[in-house]
Amino acid sequence: MKPKFDFTTIMDRRGKDAMAIDGIGKIPGFAPDAPEEGFDVIPMWVADMNFPTAPSIIAAVKERLEHPAFGYFGPSEEYFDSIIRWLSERHGMKGVTKECIGYENGVLGGVVSALNVMCSRGEGILLHTPCYIGFTSVLKNNGYHPVFSPLVRDQDGIWRMDLLDMEEKIKAKHIHTAIFCSPHNPTGRVWEKKELEEAFALFQKYDVQVISDEIWSDILLSGHTHIPSQMVSEDARMRTVSLYAPSKTFNLAGLVGSYHVIFNKTLRERVDKESSMTHYNSMNVLSMHALIGAYRKEGAEWVDALCEVLTENVRYATDFIRTHFQGVSVSKPEGTYMLFLDCRQWCQDHGKTLAQLEQAGWRVGVAWQDGEMFHGPWSIRMNLALPFGRVQEAMERLQKYVFIDD
Repeated sequence: MKPKFDFTTIMDRRGKDAMAIDGIGKIPGFAPDAPEEGFDVIPMWVADMNFPTAPSIIAAVKERLEHPAFGYFGPSEEYFDSIIRWLSERHGMKGVTKECIGYENGVLGGVVSALNVMCSRGEGILLHTPCYIGFTSVLKNNGYHPVFSPLVRDQDGIWRMDLLDMEEKIKAKHIHTAIFCSPHNPTGRVWEKKELEEAFALFQKYDVQVISDEIWSDILLSGHTHIPSQMVSEDARMRTVSLYAPSKTFNLAGLVGSYHVIFNKTLRERVDKESSMTHYNSMNVLSMHALIGAYRKEGAEWVDALCEVLTENVRYATDFIRTHFQGVSVSKPEGTYMLFLDCRQWCQDHGKTLAQLEQAGWRVGVAWQDGEMFHGPWSIRMNLALPFGRVQEAMERLQKYVFIDD
């Protein structure tokens, strides 16, 4: 029986506005180099997916395109109802109303809007490392000072928050704002209830307001459940700005369109005002209809099927790495579709720098990403949101050409 959704077709994204392909070799210091002749590119760096988006999204956008006018507009009731229903049915969030929801031109734009009302320029902002590069860049560009608290891997290789270190940093640096990533990028941790309760108890103790990036909340691997930060406690509900988007879930980053959920009325009004300061923080009519199509029943079915595919891709890749790449350590992610490899031992055993290892992969078309820019020493980040055959091909190339004894 033919599967309802297509996660096996290898899309040709060349010349179709895909940074993951068209950016190869063109962004020094950020994008991978182009491969040698004879190797095609396997895009494993940019955090978007190499799958066609959900059919319900295409249908919704096509339906809107049937009407040939695209003038000024306001978000529809269906838009708000779709978000409220999605958060309730997928994540158990209750009490979300239309008033709690606000549009943002991307999660990072929402981060900046929240920062600008929560604290003053020059203040320290608590983040965990490894750290999403978008956070560090917007902090620097807007005059804020990142204060890093490293995650640590326990005896089972699971990334954990270091609560003692967090508390020391909060006290020493007089921190009043934290950026929290849930699920965590790039490690793929899906925080457990007890971990969230302990972290938010610490935030309450020192009156730290929280910006919670939950853009990955729908990408959950088998056996894991996302707990929204605002569901941890009533206090967490009132001190947190949570940011969501269908872009990671449905491969819609190019359409632009995120949203915040804020229950605290005073905080919400201030963030709404800050977000409105630029006229250009306004919704695109097609992104609105894309969200509506995404958050329909068929969209939910597509996400469930996607997560099954990603679970198998992650299982295969982590097993292959642990079996064949001696000296490379990887913690199996619980959410997202990213792997974060620790290559320190392999590089030291073979007298290689991380840059040399990365180049060796790029030469054979494995377009993985430098992990040091994520504050992960000796690390490489890999996107596994590809058809399974492409993941297999990448692992086989790495085994044959890269992780070899000289």
